[in-house]
Amino acid sequence: MELAAAHPALKAFMCGSLSGTCSTLLFQPLDLVKTRLQTLQNNAKPGSPRVGMFAVLINVIRTENFFSLWKGVSPSFVRCIPGVGIYFSTFYSLKQHYFLDRAPNAGEAVLLGAGARAVAGICMLPFTVIKTRYESGRYNYASVAAALRSMYETEGIRALFSGLTATLLRDAPFSGIYVMCYSQAKRALPQEVTSSTYAPLVNFSCGVVSGVMASLVTQPADVVKTHIQVSSSHWSTAHAIRYIYMEHGTAGFFRGAVPRSLRRTLMAAMAWTVYEQLMAQMGLKS
Repeated sequence: MELAAAHPALKAFMCGSLSGTCSTLLFQPLDLVKTRLQTLQNNAKPGSPRVGMFAVLINVIRTENFFSLWKGVSPSFVRCIPGVGIYFSTFYSLKQHYFLDRAPNAGEAVLLGAGARAVAGICMLPFTVIKTRYESGRYNYASVAAALRSMYETEGIRALFSGLTATLLRDAPFSGIYVMCYSQAKRALPQEVTSSTYAPLVNFSCGVVSGVMASLVTQPADVVKTHIQVSSSHWSTAHAIRYIYMEHGTAGFFRGAVPRSLRRTLMAAMAWTVYEQLMAQMGLKS
């Protein structure tokens, strides 16, 4: 089947997958640093300097090697390439079905983004768990397939879907807030700006602003998700929240906020920019 004759939702899937590939490869080190920061044990002496993003980055390079910053890139690819494709194809299909004749308002944009992300998040959750474990440095799986097999045999099917509630509490609001801010920001700009040769730069800038806001709001849910998925003892969401608060206080819910905000913001901005440009090349309205 020729690409030109493919179903629009399939084209949206392919555009999303391509954008996911580029952004995953570029920003994986930030995700690894974020996971390491969130899972640091609280054993520092009182008064000692707080461990930050750059300290973790240098420590990984010194104790492991430079390419260890891309630990977890295999499950990231397995998760993000189809995951971003599923997200964008679901987003496109929902938008075409419910908003064919008009642009969604702010509230509808939140529901549109959250719905598309929830579908993608549930489909890809086992690979999200494996990716988090790879990045934590606490597990030595030989491959994604070996990780799936090991987790299933030693911890059961439940482990592959650990952190589902926290993942949805993170991903659905993130995408909802992102899509709302992104669409409203683009709508506020003059038509001649959004359709000019500077359109990719405009899209990227709108994406950066939207990503920062969405990342900060959903940071606590991301920390909770990481702790649940790294643990092999089937923690509940409430248990993880209690543990983080007892060990690290309120600040613990914002551990890794800088690398996560950088990664999620840049990754989402790039994904949307590439997606919209590819969709335009195919003659489809994104």
